[in-house]
Formats: sequence, C-alpha cells, structure tokens
Amino acid sequence: MSLWMLIKIVAGLVVLGVVIFTAMLVKHVRQEPLGGAFSEWVPVNVDAKPLVALPEADSDLPEIDPGAKVFEKAREMIAIGDLQGARDKLQTVVSIYPRSKAAGEARRIVGEMNLDELLSAGRMTNKQVYTVKRGDSYLGIAGKFGTSLDMIMHLNGLMDLKSLQPNDELIVMPLNFRVLVEPHKKVLSLWNDGRFVREYLLSAVVGAPTRDLKTKIEGKSGVVGDRRVPPASPSYRGATKLLSIEKVSAVITAMPESGAESPDELPQGLYLAPADAEELSLLLRPGNEVEFRTSTR
Repeated sequence: MSLWMLIKIVAGLVVLGVVIFTAMLVKHVRQEPLGGAFSEWVPVNVDAKPLVALPEADSDLPEIDPGAKVFEKAREMIAIGDLQGARDKLQTVVSIYPRSKAAGEARRIVGEMNLDELLSAGRMTNKQVYTVKRGDSYLGIAGKFGTSLDMIMHLNGLMDLKSLQPNDELIVMPLNFRVLVEPHKKVLSLWNDGRFVREYLLSAVVGAPTRDLKTKIEGKSGVVGDRRVPPASPSYRGATKLLSIEKVSAVITAMPESGAESPDELPQGLYLAPADAEELSLLLRPGNEVEFRTSTR
C-alpha cells in the first residue's frame, strides 16, 4: 500500500470521527445528557420548563376598545385646532363603534360641532343664497328648498317676516333630517343621509309605539296659553313648540315646567328640555321621516 493511500484512509477516519463526535455532542446538549465523559466535559442543566411560558388568559385584563383609541385621537386633533379632522374621527366612533365607552361623549361633542355649523349663517356648508324673484313668498321659498319659515328667519336674522322685494337675498338650508326615536333608551337623535347629527335626551316618553314604526312629522305649530299658532304668526317665536307625528297620537314638545303635570298625567308624546325642544323644532319641518326603534339590542 502506498504512503499516499494510507494518508487518505487516516484522514477519512478522522473526519468520520469528528462527525460522530459532533452528532453525539449535539444530542447531549439539546436532547438528553449522554453521561460519562460527555457530562464531565460539557455539564448540562436540564430544566423541564419551557424557555418562554405563554401567560394564561386573565379575565381581569381590560378589553380592547378601538373606539376609545379613535376618540383619543379626535381629542388630540381638537387640541391642535384640526376641528374637521376631529369631527370625522368622532363620527367614526359614533357610526362604527357605537358600543364603545367613548361613544356617549363622542355623540355629545360631535353634536355640538354639527349644530354650530348648521345654525351659523357664516358657515355655508349645505346652505345657499337665494335671490328673491317677483311673486315669491316666504312659504313658497320654504317649500321650494325643503326648509321652514323659522329656519329662514334664524339664518337671516329676521325678527319678523318683512315684505320681500325682488333681488333680496336669503340664506336657505334644506332640512332633510331623519328622526330616530329609541323609547327604551329615552333618546331621540337626528341623522342626515346615514350620518349622525345630534342626540337629545328625552325627559319623558308617554305612549310611544310598542313596535318598530316608520312615519313622519305631520305638522308644526306653537302653543300660547290654550291656543295653537302657526309658524307664520308673530306669536310663534315665543310659543312652546309642538311637532305632531303622523300615524301616532303623539307630539314632540317641551317638558312642562316644574310644578306642572307629573309625567303620568302628560298627554301622549315625547318630552324634552325646553331648550332642546326649541332647537329641535328649528331643525325639523313637516315631512321629515320619523322612525321608532323599539328593539333593545
């Protein structure tokens, strides 16, 4: 046998020995100790516990509330003056996360922001300027634009319905709101094309429908003493506002002052704080849709 062949055989045996030794060492360290010389050369402490233990479910851990996170972002935007962005975030809380703990406060804040814009003559979103033509009347203009006499008076700062002259300019705003009444929550809310506008708490609900119902505002008037007055009457501005509802023998009006009838003695209707009733009557007109939602879900 040549010397070169002998060297190749010895080298092969050495490589084989290294491979076997490495495999045994890996098994000794990662799987189970082999004892003997291995334990002396490479001590291994075996711990049966996993290196990382996953925590068990804890019922006391707080639930994730994505609506609250969006609400906090809205508050940050208000702080830096981004009111439109904040309002969009608040609308997201109201529409997408209505069960969030922040939803109630979001409805309150966005409702106030919406009303500031709706009732301001200086903010022309959803409003337009109409130039009066010969033969126009306030009632005709209100009917043409789906608005009301009192909203025209409010937006144009009118104390009475003065005579119209051609080329007079009037700010007009359509009132196309939908009313949602949830008697079990004692809540009435306004919506516009599926977008939340404003929420009102009901002081009393007397004789509301016991099933889901869609109807509309049938009429609008004021009450002065024992008589009703129409919106065109000079007495209407100081009257207690009253909205009658079609298909239901009920009205939307102000809760009588303290010392008047108890809720059990009130006629059938939806009763609000006087300021809320006044504001709501300004935003509604005959023909607005009214939905009673009796489900408690």
